[in-house]
Amino acid sequence: MINYKILFLDIDGTILTPDDTIQDSTKQAVAQLQQKGLEVFLATGRPLHEIANIGEELNIHSFIGYNGAFAIYKGETIFRETMNKDTVKHFLDIAKSHGHEAVLYTSDKNAFTSLEAPITKEFMKKFHLYKNDTITDDILNQVLGITLINLSENEHVLYEEDAEIHLSQVNIEGFRHSYDVIRDTVNKGLAVQMILERLGIPKESAIAFGDGMNDKEMLSYVGEGFAMGNAHPNLFPYAKHTTTSVTESGIYNGLKSLGLLE
Repeated sequence: MINYKILFLDIDGTILTPDDTIQDSTKQAVAQLQQKGLEVFLATGRPLHEIANIGEELNIHSFIGYNGAFAIYKGETIFRETMNKDTVKHFLDIAKSHGHEAVLYTSDKNAFTSLEAPITKEFMKKFHLYKNDTITDDILNQVLGITLINLSENEHVLYEEDAEIHLSQVNIEGFRHSYDVIRDTVNKGLAVQMILERLGIPKESAIAFGDGMNDKEMLSYVGEGFAMGNAHPNLFPYAKHTTTSVTESGIYNGLKSLGLLE
């Protein structure tokens, strides 16, 4: 039997159900694995300064945020990589010319193109973003991640001129007009790789769960990658396993299938 040592969990659509709660089965599963000595990380596109409450609820103290741009292991920074300033400016220019909104995430705030637009207010409410401000030039070299908002179908291609950048549709009902900007050289999969190297854990001993296309690199890299039953249809080929949905104890059932839960 494989000696599993580490677990990576996406948040939205994986840990959090559509009504923004965490199922008791998920809490039980995480607690049992922690009791067995496994390291548990949250691995999210969200900014780290907005997820402390989720970490506290699950007693998790290690994180990958901003789709892999910032990784922390029990207070120690493992990896931190800001985006190219010129790329950020270029994306903002495209957004402005096509009527899109955007949010730039730094290590301590979320900077929006507009704080008053109804669609950005909905976005803030859904993803529990509280440390919000408007975009200013002085933060453009501090950006760890970007989400583009209010894109029509196929408009994501406007931003994909750079061969090393692709957009990942947010896999949340009502917010599929939003896309995370993913760098080929900075993503959840590469963050996982760096964490495993730092902790001396082989990838065969690593498990991950996700539901969005921003999880594909992570699920592909670990030994046991699980796509949630509610995952984006294009994610399934990147996962070794499929589990039940986030509202049907997907994390618990996946871990049980590996023999890790009693």
